[in-house]
Parts: sequence; structure tokens; C-alpha cells
Amino acid sequence: MEYDAFTDASLKMMYEAVRGALEADDEFEANGEEPKFRVRSTAEWKRHASNLEAEILKRGLQIDIIDWTRGQSELPL
Repeated sequence: MEYDAFTDASLKMMYEAVRGALEADDEFEANGEEPKFRVRSTAEWKRHASNLEAEILKRGLQIDIIDWTRGQSELPL
């Protein structure tokens, strides 16, 4: 995907859509359901988010980076 072809607003909207899908999946799992979007288990989602972040930061735009750790401060033993 040519991320440099998108407007600033489009990039931010796509990034927030990734965040929304991730949060929805986490809620489904918390309720004992299968995640609908499979964001954590599909590498393309994280790659897409990473590419969006790179382009957004390259442009000097402000975003809240997605926390992929589920709030874990360190790796489990």
C-alpha cells in the first residue's frame, strides 16, 4: 500500500480503525468469545499499523501509539 498517497486525516483514521479492532477483539476475548478481527494473531494487522505509524511520524503528526502488550510492563517468565 502506498501510505504516502493518503491524506493526514486518512492515515489517522486507518490507524484508529486498527486500534478499534484490537480493542474489540480484546473485549470479545474478555467475554470468553473468539476475537472477530484476529488483530493479535494476524501479522498483517501489526504490519499495517507499523506502516501507518511510520508515515504518520514521518509527517510529524501526533498520535497515541497502540499498546500491543495489553498493559504488560514486562515479559512473563
